[in-house]
Amino acid sequence: MSFIDGRVEQYAEEHSSGESELFQRLAAETREKSEIPQMMVGLLEGRLLALIVRTLRARRVLELGTFTGYSSISMAQALPDDGQLITCDVNQETTEIARRYATEAGVTDRIDYRLGPALDTIAGLDGRFDLVFIDADKQNYVAYYEATLPLLADGGLMVVDNTLWSGRVADPDEDDESVRAIRALNDRVRDDARVDNVLLTVRDGMNLVWRL
Repeated sequence: MSFIDGRVEQYAEEHSSGESELFQRLAAETREKSEIPQMMVGLLEGRLLALIVRTLRARRVLELGTFTGYSSISMAQALPDDGQLITCDVNQETTEIARRYATEAGVTDRIDYRLGPALDTIAGLDGRFDLVFIDADKQNYVAYYEATLPLLADGGLMVVDNTLWSGRVADPDEDDESVRAIRALNDRVRDDARVDNVLLTVRDGMNLVWRL
């Protein structure tokens, strides 16, 4: 999803390292089989997430919102051989697509798929994560933030996706449930003395949060 001019985004994609044939097929199948293909992160965000994993030298990643696997595969490919990514979703059908492409990409040994409500999964996790990527149902964004912030490792990073919601969060006339939920998350992060953050205008908005 993006609210940036399509020509500008196309130019950015054309001047970024290219999308592999596997990701091209994954994107095509997502558009064909999903009612909401815009949930897929796509080339620019996938590349950015992989870059973050490499820059952090992350070994352990938590993702909320697997969808069809573009983001989890992008991050898993950037992990070291002994790295681990736990990814959570409630949709078995889209998770199976993700599993299939992860197998083809050769990264299934790095990805642990968890089906079920993310808050239940989070409650049973041990240890710390170098990167937390939140891209799930918007109504629970504040709850996900509060549940995962204590799991960040020292020097770790949280990335929350869709935090501009096609620009609607900045429009005072917009006031539906998702808009209110995302505004609440952005306000919570800004006012939280435990963290610093930057809200980026990448695609649909990415809020980068690090614990002090």
